[in-house]
Amino acid sequence: MESYYIFSNGKLMRKDNNICFDEKFLKIEMTNDIYLFGEVDLNSKCLNFLGQNKVSIHFFNYYGFYTGSFFPKETNVSGKLLVKQVNYFQNEIQRVEIAKEIIKSACSNIFRNMRYYNGRGKDLNYEMEIIKNFQLQIDNLKTVSEIMGIEGNIRKVYYSAWNKLINQEINFEKRVKRPPDNMINTLISFINSLMYTTCLGEIYKTQLNPTISYLHSPGDRRFSLCLDISEIFKPLVVDRMIFSLLNKKIITEDDFETKSNFCYLKEKGKKKILVEYENRLKRTITHKDLGREVTYKYLIRLECYKLIKHLLGDKKYCGFKMWW
Repeated sequence: MESYYIFSNGKLMRKDNNICFDEKFLKIEMTNDIYLFGEVDLNSKCLNFLGQNKVSIHFFNYYGFYTGSFFPKETNVSGKLLVKQVNYFQNEIQRVEIAKEIIKSACSNIFRNMRYYNGRGKDLNYEMEIIKNFQLQIDNLKTVSEIMGIEGNIRKVYYSAWNKLINQEINFEKRVKRPPDNMINTLISFINSLMYTTCLGEIYKTQLNPTISYLHSPGDRRFSLCLDISEIFKPLVVDRMIFSLLNKKIITEDDFETKSNFCYLKEKGKKKILVEYENRLKRTITHKDLGREVTYKYLIRLECYKLIKHLLGDKKYCGFKMWW
């Protein structure tokens, strides 16, 4: 199944039993989702057809910021699992248990990234030692707010090391989101949003409800479970991808536009990133438990299945941790 990325302006429409954009046909049976970065018109006839074929659409504004998604009607629904999801959220002890495991996995994957570069000429011993100390504190935390506090501290130390990890001259002092103020913050925001939509798509293929989460607080107008799952996989997909794009000079200052304190990607930069992002999701590893090759993207769905087993009382949840 493929993802299609549309940057130009035009009309997305149903034509016979297919989807057409500016006289170009998309193979509906091979389409997983569509990403719209341009000004695209579409009508209910088109949306109904996409919904019938279980094709999702993700919308981004001119600056590349994610604005929302259209998802077909859910077919994988389970009232039993929904009740379990809610019960685990309402039970503080059970919620904290899941939140801790998410942060342990995220922290372990962050540490793997730092250890990788520390063995390749980057002196990260100081930052790694601080993160180790934070890791040791996780088991003793009692509330989700305390866990989020540790997560913020870990990220702060991790980001402070990025100037050592990245070979281009970029002054990256802290994470700035709204709006991103330099190349690195812009890359993080853009690729994180891609990761959120990928996680949402994988959650949609399971019986989990994407609005009920454990680390991040559920709220109106957001799929907070995507934020939970993405914390685990951002170090593997997003962060390693940013290091590679910048260190190999695939992405340079020429791929960005700056206005006042606002930095955003040009179209050519977005296109290069999307090619690399798709390639990353298609990478495979030999899964230790399954004994077969699985893609990075499928690892995300496996994470959802592990959470389902935990909620149903079949097997205790153990978050994904890189071993290579």
